This record gives sequence, C-alpha cells and structure tokens, in this order.
Amino acid sequence: MGAAPGKRIAWPRTLAAKRQDALRTEHLRFMREAPRGGVLHCFVLDCSGSMLAGQRLALAKGLLIALFDHASAARAEAALVCFGGAGADVRFGPAVPRWWNERWLSPVGGGGGTPLTAGVRQAGQLLERSARSKPAQQRWLWILTDGRTRDMPARPLDADEVVVVDFEREAIRLGRCELLADAWGARRFTPEELMS
Repeated sequence: MGAAPGKRIAWPRTLAAKRQDALRTEHLRFMREAPRGGVLHCFVLDCSGSMLAGQRLALAKGLLIALFDHASAARAEAALVCFGGAGADVRFGPAVPRWWNERWLSPVGGGGGTPLTAGVRQAGQLLERSARSKPAQQRWLWILTDGRTRDMPARPLDADEVVVVDFEREAIRLGRCELLADAWGARRFTPEELMS
C-alpha cells in the first residue's frame, strides 16, 4: 500500500476518509502539489433576489471569506465577479488577497434577476486575460448560485477546473446547479460540504 513516487500522504484527510474501518488503498488522500505557474481562483457570486431568501447570500459571503483566506494562505490569486439584477461586474482582482474581511464584502447587496450568462461572460473574459498573461497558471472557476435561472451559458474555455456551489434550498428543487455541473464536467458541492 505505498504512495505513488514523489507523492506525500495527507494524513488528516486519509484518516477522515478511513473513519473506523481498517486502512485501505481507497482511503488514501495525497497532498496536492501547487502548479508551478500559480493558481487563480475566480469566484462568481449570484447576488440575485432569490439569494436573499433564507440568508443564502449571507451564507455565500461567509463562505467567500473562508475561500479568500484559504487563497491568501496559499499565495494564490483570487477574483470576484458579482452578478444580479441586469448585469455583472468584477469586484476584486485578480490579485493575491492581502486582507479580506466582512467590512469589504458587506456592501455587496442582492436583488433583481439572475443574469448567470452575464456573470459567466465576465469571468470568462477575466480568465482569458489571465491565460494570455500567465499561461502556466492554473485557473479555477467557482460558481456560487442557487440556480434559479433559465440561463445555461457555455463553460469558459480558459477554466481548468470548475466548482459549482449549490445554494438551492427549496422543497421542490429545480436542480439547475446539478445540470450546469454535469454539462460543464464540474464538481458540485453544497456550502455545508465545503465548510465541513
């Protein structure tokens, strides 16, 4: 049960996967090596009216603070695109976050429609510029939304990895975050899964 040459076992994650079972190969988790060109995390935040229900936008902001802190600790660049109402705009970056807290994020408000396509277009342009200026950089795209939209934009070409964070909480689910993740070959998580 040896690790792959040059890879180190991440013991906390391995032991969490093992739980009470005897250690088996499928429990092994390995340290991720940082790409030589660095990493850019582009977060696309849904600020539409539906995200105000059930404090979803507040939860998304709290999660963003944790994700930005993680990016800062890893010396990764981050960017934030907010979409809601009639459009989308870049609110931060791309840059290595030097300080990031509730005071900076609290002015981000919500309301109006869910122009997911506009948000993804802004993020795609940002990722494209990054790919031209730093071709060796790994680019992650994070979509934080409840999926209450009929938009089904194309996956940006310059996103190496995509994560859809699913904030849908309705009793009757539309499942659009899952559809988007499947269409884009993305990973899908709930905020609770990311915070645990």
